[in-house]
This record gives sequence, C-alpha cells and structure tokens, in this order.
Amino acid sequence: MSGAPPATPQAGVASAWPGPSPLHQLPHALHASGAIWPEKNCYTDLWIGVLHGLALEPLAVMGASALVDFEGDQWTFFKPSHDLLRERHGLDVQELTIWRPLLDHALEHLAAGKLLSVEADAFWLPDVAGTDYRQNHTKTTIVLVSVDAAAKRLVYFHNAGCFELTGEDFDGTFGLTPRPADAVALPLFAEFIRLDRTRQRPSAELHALARAELPGLLARRPVHNPVQRFAERFLQELPALREQGLPHYHAWAFAGTRQMGSAFELAARWIAWWSGDQRDEELSRAIAAFEQLSAQAKTFILKGARMVNSSRPADPGTLFSDMASAWDEGWGALAAWQQRQ
Repeated sequence: MSGAPPATPQAGVASAWPGPSPLHQLPHALHASGAIWPEKNCYTDLWIGVLHGLALEPLAVMGASALVDFEGDQWTFFKPSHDLLRERHGLDVQELTIWRPLLDHALEHLAAGKLLSVEADAFWLPDVAGTDYRQNHTKTTIVLVSVDAAAKRLVYFHNAGCFELTGEDFDGTFGLTPRPADAVALPLFAEFIRLDRTRQRPSAELHALARAELPGLLARRPVHNPVQRFAERFLQELPALREQGLPHYHAWAFAGTRQMGSAFELAARWIAWWSGDQRDEELSRAIAAFEQLSAQAKTFILKGARMVNSSRPADPGTLFSDMASAWDEGWGALAAWQQRQ
C-alpha cells in the first residue's frame, strides 16, 4: 500500500497508516453480521481489523485459537502470536516503554510509520456507547492509527471496527485530564507495530504454511476435554453466581463462555480457509464440530443467564455434553486427517 509520507512529530499531526484512512473500510468476514461471534476479544479483534485494512489475511495467524483451554476461572484469552505475525506478514511487534506522556510517544512513533497498540480506558471510547462509554472504567486495548493533537482527534481500531474520538475523550484517552494531586497513574502497557517490512504472500503459500502448523497444534492440544471441566465448574459456581447477580455473571461469561465460543469459530474458519473447496470428509467433520461448539456456546450465554436469574434447580440438559462431544469430534477428525498425510 502507498500513501503520503508521515507527518513529523513536531507538527502535532502524525499518521502511520500507509493508505487511505481505514475509518470507512468494510469489515472482514470474521467481523460481519453473519459471524457467530462478530466480536471475539479486544486484542484478536484489533488484529483482524488491522490486517484486513492492510490487505493481509487475518486467518493466516489464527490457527492456535483451537488450543484454548479451561484455566479454572476463565478460558484462555487467545491471541495471534508475534512470531506468526512476523513470519506470515512481516509485521514486527515490540513492547513500547512508556517513560513520557503517551501523546508524545504517539506523535513520535506514528510519524515514524509505526502503529501503536495501547491499553485504554473504555470510559473514553465512544464506539462502546451503551456499555462502558462514560459509564464504566474498564481496561481494553486499541490501536492508534493517526493523531491530530491541535484538533484533539484520534483515529483508532477497537473491537470490530475503526473509529475516531475527539475533545474530552481525546484528553481522557491520553491522560491529559487533570488528576487529583494524590492520584497515582500507573504506566500503560503498549506495543509498537513496525510496518516497514510488510509482505503479502500468495494465498497458496499461506495455506501451505497453515497446514504445516497442524502437527504442532495436535501435540499441544489440552490433554483432557476442557469443556467437561468447564461444565463441572459452572455447576459448582452457580449458587455464587446467583448470589452476585447478572452483572457478575456477564463478567464471568466474557472470561469464559465467550472466549471458548469465539475461539472455536475462529478455529473452524481457519480450517475452512486453508482446506478450500476440495476438503475431505474428516476436515469437513472438524469444521462442523467446531462450528457446533461455537454456536452452542452462544446459546449457553443466554441459557446460563436464565439459570443465574432463577431459583429453580439448574438443568443444562444436553448442552454441555453436546459441546464436550463436539470438542472430541473436532480434534479427533483433525488427528485422523493428519495421520493419513
């Protein structure tokens, strides 16, 4: 992609985006309305949007989503690895040391052609109006695309889209709002994303690299079915979930059910992407099983809320057993396919 040279930081205006503004780009199919989970988690969604905007294939770095495990109080918060981002697309991600005001860092690195991924307070993000915006101080991650300090304007990726904020939201995002004298502000976690070595591999090459990941994924998959452990934990925690109410349940479900469901939707889409239209029965079975698991997780979000909001004995029915069977079926089909290669 080509574009005008980035502005200098001294101008107070900087953009790292190498082409037309991504504000109005059409979403990737993973974020389209037909997706089971149009939003996955804040970090993975950022990469889907950024890679899509750069004309790079997000699915090329999503294979490890199938490795999610039940960790006890949550499912694995899955992310595309920095190694894969470098290998597949030439993007170099490194931690940014926050030793001066974030706005200074943003002007410096955006002007140098590097995107910034930073932790942010959703309280100041207008794209989450109706949930956290001006209501709750919650941590999330955004990718900074361009900054105009004088106009107090920021273009950023967040969740499933690209947005802009201005004015007071700009001040809040960059920590420019006056704080009480005794307030302690801890440094944010941030990364810079170098775009200078971006490369676009042919689709066939990316498909081959993805297929080559499968033996390693099979070797690293959870030893025991994590859905079964998740089911046992839910029934143990249900009395406490009922006592603490629906707001607590929704936080529990975000850390658990949503991570499980969205991860296996990505796993299904990843297999379908690299296997193409000529896939055999075993790969088709794996795709169908992981899609089933993902869809049933979404059903459980609502069913679980009803169980939490009720005093009647809970009966998840066959939902958990079906999800556990789908996990076994999906991984079993992938193992059988790999053995024949």
